[in-house]
Amino acid sequence: MAITYNNLYLDIRQQLKKAGIEEATLEARELVCFGTGKSREQLQRDGGLYASPELEGRVRDLVARHLAGEPVAYLIGEWEFYGLPLDISSDVLIPRPDTEVLAGQAIEYLKTLGDCRVLDLCAGSGCIGLAAASQVPRARVVLGEWSDGALKICRQNIRRNGLSGRVVPMQVNALEKPERSLGEFQCIISNPPYIPAGDIEGLDVSVKDYEPHLALDGGEDGLDFYRAISEKWKDALVPGGRLYFEVGIGQADEVLRIMRAQGFGDIQIVKDLHDIPRVVYGTLCTEI
Repeated sequence: MAITYNNLYLDIRQQLKKAGIEEATLEARELVCFGTGKSREQLQRDGGLYASPELEGRVRDLVARHLAGEPVAYLIGEWEFYGLPLDISSDVLIPRPDTEVLAGQAIEYLKTLGDCRVLDLCAGSGCIGLAAASQVPRARVVLGEWSDGALKICRQNIRRNGLSGRVVPMQVNALEKPERSLGEFQCIISNPPYIPAGDIEGLDVSVKDYEPHLALDGGEDGLDFYRAISEKWKDALVPGGRLYFEVGIGQADEVLRIMRAQGFGDIQIVKDLHDIPRVVYGTLCTEI
């Protein structure tokens, strides 16, 4: 029996709600738009028209894959972060609302600086650095990433958002000391891998089976990258520059201690939208 686009969307939304998916409204819209090849505006405009059986079948196949655990962002190949449309692939983590808290904290600081250089370290899709560049016109941003696949996505997202003039991708290993030729930055922002290696198998199927383990595995205690970046990358900060981290649940106090031991002061902890300590940042003291 034929179904209108609007009823197809409502049907999918109800199906997702029954499955306990919190963002059922958003995800239903994205799946129907992608499956039918329509923009959000076109879906709203054509809501009373009938979808072909082929298009309906395509949407329902996508929904079945999603309900089996495959994230919507990987199914449709894109996601939004801080108002920016981003290409997404299985080589990068899906940007999350909690990370917008990290981006927002850093952006407020960058707006006070004037001309500045910013490093998004462990950049993944480049979402944090691109958000900073989009909001701070006088910032020049380096997206530092080790994975070839992630760097490809970074390049696509720089072009997609028209930021080629102020954002460059660069292959770097966050666990190693940077080359001096990289220069100095007023701000380093990092959402590094922070899941303890032994905990990865216990993660939700949508994360464990689909998101890149390279971007999840933070070593035995989940803190390898915080130790390495705080120690080895502080020389890439100007004196008085700031280092911003996203941290996992229960890691904020330990990351604060790691940063303090490496000469960072005025260290602050900021909670996310769920009242969980999520961002730790500090200023590199001029004398250690």
